[in-house]
Amino acid sequence: MKIKHKIEIAVISDVHLGTYGCHAKHLLTYLNSISPKKLILNGDIIDIWQFSKRYFPKSHLKVIKKIMSMAANDVEVIYITGNHDEMLRKFSDTTIGNISIVDKAVLELNGKKAWFFHGDIFDISIQNAKWLAKLGGYGYDLLTLLNRLVNWYFEKRRKERYSISKRVKNGVKGAMKYINNFEKVITDLAIENGYDYVICGHIHQPKIQVYENKHGKTTYLNSGDWVENFTALEYQFNRWKIYNFNQDKLTPFVFDDDAEKDFKHSNDLISAITILNKE
Repeated sequence: MKIKHKIEIAVISDVHLGTYGCHAKHLLTYLNSISPKKLILNGDIIDIWQFSKRYFPKSHLKVIKKIMSMAANDVEVIYITGNHDEMLRKFSDTTIGNISIVDKAVLELNGKKAWFFHGDIFDISIQNAKWLAKLGGYGYDLLTLLNRLVNWYFEKRRKERYSISKRVKNGVKGAMKYINNFEKVITDLAIENGYDYVICGHIHQPKIQVYENKHGKTTYLNSGDWVENFTALEYQFNRWKIYNFNQDKLTPFVFDDDAEKDFKHSNDLISAITILNKE
């Protein structure tokens, strides 16, 4: 019998379903291993920007089915919209059963206020040059596809996985400066508004760090992504931690391609995403 890891809150973001970079099987393995009271999807779950009917594998559909199954089994699912799934913002403040779609959320956790949002509203490149950001997204997708080929070779040679995009970002001073500015703006605003925690995604950098200024302090948390880091945030016993798939293979919960029936309405789902993408 498989015993699932019980947690109060699980936070995932930047899954980018519908792109070559998404590691849906890894995410399914993780989702099958946990039993949360709340599942917070903190933006960029479905990549409507780069969505194509030609590429939406069964494993990507099964992630959606798994989330819906969790909601049907009394898990509160909060879908916070991001920039790659911004078309869903027209449905903000909509609730269907245990699933709600919002642009941000504030929760009280053991007497502390937690502010959840994706983070793209603080990204100047997204706000002022969306076409450039989209172009960069396609380039990033190609890079991750190349990275998959590299890691396939490394796994054959029993070598450690390697992230090309992470190495590029960490080696570019401008990228690191952007990340630092991103975190400072967000944490300063969180302190100003009295939030004890500020939880976001968007920049694909998993992190937990306390920030402080002359007005107070807050804890910044980023759930990372399921493109290169394979991370999530977990809240239990009044504490936060970063879950890292690469450090926990969860062998009792490996992905089984035949474990679930195919998603019956996959064609309807793909058509719906296509309509959203054209609007």
